[in-house]
Amino acid sequence: MMKEQYIQGLNSRGFHQLHYTEWGDAENPRVVICVHGLTRNCRDFDALATELQNDLRVISVSIAGRGKSSWLANPDDYSYPQYMADMTTLIGRITATGSNDISWVGTSMGGMLGMLLASRPDTPIRRLVLNDIGATVPKESMARIGAYVSKILRFKSCEETEAWLRVTLAPFGPLTDAQWRHLTVHNSKQHDDGSWSMNYDPNIALPFQKAQTRDIELWNYYDAIRCPTLLLRGVSSDVLPKDIAVQMTQRGPQPELIEFEGIGHAPALMSDDQIRVVQNFLLQGPAATALPTKG
Repeated sequence: MMKEQYIQGLNSRGFHQLHYTEWGDAENPRVVICVHGLTRNCRDFDALATELQNDLRVISVSIAGRGKSSWLANPDDYSYPQYMADMTTLIGRITATGSNDISWVGTSMGGMLGMLLASRPDTPIRRLVLNDIGATVPKESMARIGAYVSKILRFKSCEETEAWLRVTLAPFGPLTDAQWRHLTVHNSKQHDDGSWSMNYDPNIALPFQKAQTRDIELWNYYDAIRCPTLLLRGVSSDVLPKDIAVQMTQRGPQPELIEFEGIGHAPALMSDDQIRVVQNFLLQGPAATALPTKG
């Protein structure tokens, strides 16, 4: 059963609320934190959480500016240092209850956050799933995403909103009508005048656009990761090119690479085959020990 919770974060202008969903036994010491992509929110992981909740405590969080989490007054706060601080607060709440076995499932931006946190000394992250994000992110893919993120779009109905999402998120691959409706309902909102829009702050794109002049390079962080890692990729992804994915299997935590046909950026983790891959990885034995440090 899903419960909705909030925690407080601190930004440059004051406090903000972060919304998250919690699934499974709150006393379960084995926890997985699920973090979404740039414009998404915690409800993207409902299908995955439903399957994991009997074995794991599942925490899925909406990063500031998305879903039911607060929008930030200063657009410059939409940055990885802010997101890392917020996730540290979330991890602090989880570990305060005695949980000592934390896994991380991150899609795109959420995977970048996972890399940054898992690379730190004494990280509490024991397993890491990187969903269609690499140690190099091409500037061209950032430009493509940035082209629609900053647009303030209004739609006449929920149906018109869904039609736009089906086109914009076509790289997610084949989804059922029910899955498209789920994504629409939980990633949009209706205004007082009856119109609809996405439920993220368009200002999340501002710092993102500043970084589009060059590739994002995270190899120093990636090579420092020592926990067991799984790398997922859509075969047609432009965010995680195949050559980067192959390099990642040979460096750092040397993850297994699993690719999904007919998918671009990014696998939605809503289909049975994608969920089983993640589930099998997360449930491998007791708390995983860190890989040996490489000289």
